[in-house]
Amino acid sequence: MNTVSLIVWTLESNCFIIYTIMIVFFVVFTMFHKNRLEVHQNRIGAKKKFARDGGKVMEYPDDEDDEDCLVPAISEDTPHIPYRPLARSSEEVLQRSRDYYDLMAQRRTVRRFSTEPIPQEVLDNIVKTAGTAPSGAHTEPWTFVVVQDPNVKAAIRDIVEEEEEENYNRRMSRQWVTDLKPFGTNHQKPYISEAPALILVFRQTYSWRSDGKKKMHYYNEISVAIAAGFLLAAIQYCGLVALTSTPLNCNARLRDLLSRPSNERLELLLPVGRPHKEVTVPDIRRKNLDQIMVHV
Repeated sequence: MNTVSLIVWTLESNCFIIYTIMIVFFVVFTMFHKNRLEVHQNRIGAKKKFARDGGKVMEYPDDEDDEDCLVPAISEDTPHIPYRPLARSSEEVLQRSRDYYDLMAQRRTVRRFSTEPIPQEVLDNIVKTAGTAPSGAHTEPWTFVVVQDPNVKAAIRDIVEEEEEENYNRRMSRQWVTDLKPFGTNHQKPYISEAPALILVFRQTYSWRSDGKKKMHYYNEISVAIAAGFLLAAIQYCGLVALTSTPLNCNARLRDLLSRPSNERLELLLPVGRPHKEVTVPDIRRKNLDQIMVHV
């Protein structure tokens, strides 16, 4: 009897035992992996539901089973201290709300700047103010790069204008370009080199812990957006002006120019300074309160 015949004869003679072993193995394998499969399916289902509900799925490390990774963003034994803000009367609160609205209602985006320099302490203070913004798990996922060097400003302008020419001619829709016509914008950005300072707002998608492990920055987009609002308010409060620009397709080149790490992404480029004495702005109106506020 050759080898093949012997194998066939063995299988036929012991088929019941072999099938039994296979079934037992399959059952054990299924039971062993059942929990892992359920956990994986639940995670996928949660992500899909979150995405359907309008959320953005974020990929975070699956570290739930690794106790060494479960370290809070700030120390777990951080003490809680009394918070006693200055108490104000209802009349004072009302007046301050009116005064602040009147101040912010005067804020306008400008595209012509005086070349008069800004004191360094002023720039320091407005950036410190932006840094007081709230952030997810207090991760503070922002970097503010302040550029005053004329050569660096010129290099930034070259990159932005090159990309913006491509944007206006090919990347942006015709409707988008049409919507911008009342503001007189095009690919030329002289204000980048004219303004005494540029503040580039970078968003940190993550950072690194002291032990070398990745530190996730939760809600980093909305956190940086809030900080940018604080920054614009501080600029207005101290009597300066700014232009809120979002250079399309410039992130990688400007990040390299300014030696920023790969975990940072450019969100805003803000020329900051005093307005040029001949600056003009479009005569536009903002929405009324009943168009932006809903009482419930």
